[in-house]
Amino acid sequence: MWGVATASYQIEGSPYRAGGGRSVWDMFCDRPGKIHDASSGAVACDHVHRYREDVALMRELGIPHYRFSISWPRVMPEGTGRIDPEGLAFYDRLIDELLAAGVQSHVTLFHWDLPYDLYLRGGWLNRDSADWFADYAKVVIDKIGDRVASWMTLNEPQCFIGLGMHQGLHAPGDQIGFREVLLAGHHALLAHGKGVQAIRAGVDKPTRIGWAPVGAPKIPKTESALDIEAARTATFQTEGKTVWSNTWWNDPVFFGKYPEFEVEHFGSDAPVPRDGDMELIAQPLDFFGANIYNGQVVEAGPEGKPVEISHPIGAARTLYHWPVTPDALYWGCRFFHERYGKPIVITENGLGLSDWVGSDGEVHDPQRIDFLNRYLLSLRRASEDGIPVDGYFQWTLMDNFEWHEGYRIRFGLVHCDFDTLKRTPKESAYWYREVIQSNGDSLKPPVASSGPTI
Repeated sequence: MWGVATASYQIEGSPYRAGGGRSVWDMFCDRPGKIHDASSGAVACDHVHRYREDVALMRELGIPHYRFSISWPRVMPEGTGRIDPEGLAFYDRLIDELLAAGVQSHVTLFHWDLPYDLYLRGGWLNRDSADWFADYAKVVIDKIGDRVASWMTLNEPQCFIGLGMHQGLHAPGDQIGFREVLLAGHHALLAHGKGVQAIRAGVDKPTRIGWAPVGAPKIPKTESALDIEAARTATFQTEGKTVWSNTWWNDPVFFGKYPEFEVEHFGSDAPVPRDGDMELIAQPLDFFGANIYNGQVVEAGPEGKPVEISHPIGAARTLYHWPVTPDALYWGCRFFHERYGKPIVITENGLGLSDWVGSDGEVHDPQRIDFLNRYLLSLRRASEDGIPVDGYFQWTLMDNFEWHEGYRIRFGLVHCDFDTLKRTPKESAYWYREVIQSNGDSLKPPVASSGPTI
């Protein structure tokens, strides 16, 4: 599956403008100094009114698969109880428009925009949040479940729990104790499990279900057995009291238990599951989704222990200051498949730049093309090595509200003028069309080997 991905709050425009509810991101954007350019997602790309234009762009660009999220407060303004028929009807119309254009829908139920009213009731700190989520999921599934190709429950719990509730950098902007952070995370995992149950119960046709956590792989400095084992070990271990862990979130989902070394490491901060919790969380999934943008290079140190290697001075970085490490896709796919035994779907991968419309009326973004070419070659290597890579969703279809960065960083294949809302496909959009049409055969090997970083 070749596709693109978006998120509701980043492109639609806030649902409260159309009679829906507010989300924690509306609340967060109202706080002075929280968004770097003092903007918000109130209008964003106005996709809710321009979706036909955007679907037509997808058809023009030959995009066959589209991953998007549902805005919980658009569907249920208070988060529970009342349903907004018009809010729900928007997604009904969107999916029909996509199908008419030959585009399959891949729906994420939660991409960070928690209803504000539920935040006032404790949000993810309230154990009832799992039931709130299940009820919301059922409403969505009953309406559009017959036309969705695949489902993802939650997007990046490391972010909406970690950045949102521990570090305070994202909505809701809290900085609570680590014990409470892990408790909120446990409730989010319960919501994932109940969401999977709702999908299985509500969809009659065969469907595929997964989720989309942050994938943070380590990359071996060399392909020696020692360095590979060090990278594998480092990918699945955590140091310090942090939610930036691959195992803390994925082991419960796929194995039905928290990793013992992290439970011991977190001590009294670790949540104590109630009877049946872990069985609920570990609902059967069809694929392992991962949002992978970069990875950390490691080597085997004394006794084989992983040692991180600093990125060279002046090494390539995105506008987000993330390192450019194409091998992250190969090793991420390899290590996650080895551990969890599921087909891999890259649910997000892309490059943040500062793009503009040139004097010739075009948007030239050769760095994005080079970035994607390198990463996709790494992904192809994973497939050629026998790893079941089922899909790749480029982040993102169009420039949008980039969370706490506002509109300063552009990830889109399509440029959006946030004054006029005019859409202009970039060079990378047409390049990606060729990649899709050739099923990757148009990718060009680099002139020289770049190693784990460039």
